[in-house]
Amino acid sequence: MIETERLRVRAWRDEDIAPFSILNSDPEVLRYLGIRGTAEESRAFVARQQAMQAELGHCLWALERKEDGALLGFCGVRPGVPGTPIENDMEIGWRLGSGYWRRGYAREAASACLDWSFGTAGVPRVVAITVEGNMRSRGLMERLGLVRHPELDFLHPILPEGHPLKPHISYAKARPR
Repeated sequence: MIETERLRVRAWRDEDIAPFSILNSDPEVLRYLGIRGTAEESRAFVARQQAMQAELGHCLWALERKEDGALLGFCGVRPGVPGTPIENDMEIGWRLGSGYWRRGYAREAASACLDWSFGTAGVPRVVAITVEGNMRSRGLMERLGLVRHPELDFLHPILPEGHPLKPHISYAKARPR
């Protein structure tokens, strides 16, 4: 689908479920996500992405290292969260195994996905969301040229009332002219 110097951003395969489940069981990876990281959740996530890819032509794609075919996690785009200020936007997201952090993989993949969103998909704006305390994601958003937009902040509808990760903050980037 999308290739960079070191990475492939591609459609999910059934054989990705096992390594993705391992990645999702890492407490550091789950720290700001509000999920339990079970094998069932991983399998359901991959199935949702496969369905989204079939329907829309994009999703939170599998992220593979070219050198050895290792599944690093995911990076891609999807429709914004329904019932929130970003529901009509394209949302970019990523999740990498902690063993792959601090190597520039997330930035390389996210930059390519932004280019795809503005070029191939032709969207006017891409948004990214996280929780306030996730400074790694916020830093990456800023390095990618996304700007904080407090007016787009929301309480994430899939998390229960009172959950500490329910408040989400938003960043956005307009299509370059």
